Amino acid sequence: MTGIGPNPASAAAGGASGPAPRLYGPIRRVLAFALGRFYRIDRAGPALPEGPLLLVGNHPNALVDPGLMIAVSSRPLTFLAKEPIFRMPVLGALVRALGALPVVRAQDDPSRMRENVEALGAAARGLAGGRAIALFPEGRSHSEPSLGALKTGAARLALQAGVPVRIVPVGLTYAEKGRFRSAVRVEFGPALEVSPGPVEPGPVRALTERIGVALRAQTLDLAAWEDLRLIEAAEALDVLATDAPARDPERQRLFARGLALLRAEQPERVDELTDEVLAFQRRLALTRAEAADLGIRYRPWTVLRFVLRNLVALALGLPVAALGVAVFGLPVLGTRLALRIAGTAPDMVATVKLLTALVLGPVYVAALAVAAGFWLGPWWGAGLAVVALPLALFTRRFLARRAEAVRDARLFFVLGNRSARKQQLLGEARALAARVTALADELLPRLTA
Repeated sequence: MTGIGPNPASAAAGGASGPAPRLYGPIRRVLAFALGRFYRIDRAGPALPEGPLLLVGNHPNALVDPGLMIAVSSRPLTFLAKEPIFRMPVLGALVRALGALPVVRAQDDPSRMRENVEALGAAARGLAGGRAIALFPEGRSHSEPSLGALKTGAARLALQAGVPVRIVPVGLTYAEKGRFRSAVRVEFGPALEVSPGPVEPGPVRALTERIGVALRAQTLDLAAWEDLRLIEAAEALDVLATDAPARDPERQRLFARGLALLRAEQPERVDELTDEVLAFQRRLALTRAEAADLGIRYRPWTVLRFVLRNLVALALGLPVAALGVAVFGLPVLGTRLALRIAGTAPDMVATVKLLTALVLGPVYVAALAVAAGFWLGPWWGAGLAVVALPLALFTRRFLARRAEAVRDARLFFVLGNRSARKQQLLGEARALAARVTALADELLPRLTA
């Protein structure tokens, strides 16, 4: 490409149609380890089929999204990525090592759009050779509540491959995408079978619409973020009434579709139920509890075991965690402060945190090890370098577990078995849960037809 050395599309073309790059395996293992420490990852859906495969995903979390797809996919993936990434010092080397192909977007440089012909040609040859290609058809990362308008590149690529292609939609659903140890679900949907065809407006538009329908079936497609609060509250009430598993993505998607259907047909009923559910949520929030907490029954042995377990954890783990805070507290707080001052977009927060840990973390540890070796001796420096990663992981996990324990203890004192407040809230919750469950039963046949 002009002004930046060899054309990345040319350099990666062989990787798209030949074997996976040699560094793909080691990089995949590093990504899987790092992302597995940051998130609680749930991989769902069928195994990826063999043969020509095109993965299409929603894109709510910047560079974390392709990292997750690489980490949980059983097959090597060749990504189509926006061209500016290839010019970044560290990320450019990383995406080249993974064999990614650059795509020039109109907002990057309209005069260079013709360069996409070479990248898409390389991707099409990769599909013809039986490879797995991946892209995000929205064309950008964002934090909007619904799936964005899809570009036609995925449809064009599948139609021009010259061989039958399976398109697999991938839904990425984050509980709190910027928070450490939050949950993320990577769900692979049923494959769309696509035969070779003319790359003309009609077939391209029709296939793009099929891809959109398939992607929406794997994601929470909301009209507004305010709907998420209502859906989560309604789902929690349904769990309380039915003892179903909490935070089930499929149930959340059904609630979202049911809400959209009901809003279109009976908006007054939606407004009434919304007011009641959110008013209950506000009363519940005064106790810092969730609806599911109201169903907890405390038994003496369970409480005693909780107390003993946490006392032992404090006695054994607190000194080690205190050392970890002393060593790593400054860079962690510095990263948070920098994110806040910079006004980092929500879809970039996790990417910045992970890149800071993976790139600057080793530099910070090396500097500490050199300082320790200089002041205390080489064995101290070597020891610090060896224990730094286990110490950081232990400290973060210890603090997260103790925060959960504090919350559980506070709930026990606020919502004990005989608490009048608990009984009042539980009665309200059960009445609302009965209404939510009845409404869900009413809509379910239409949503699953």
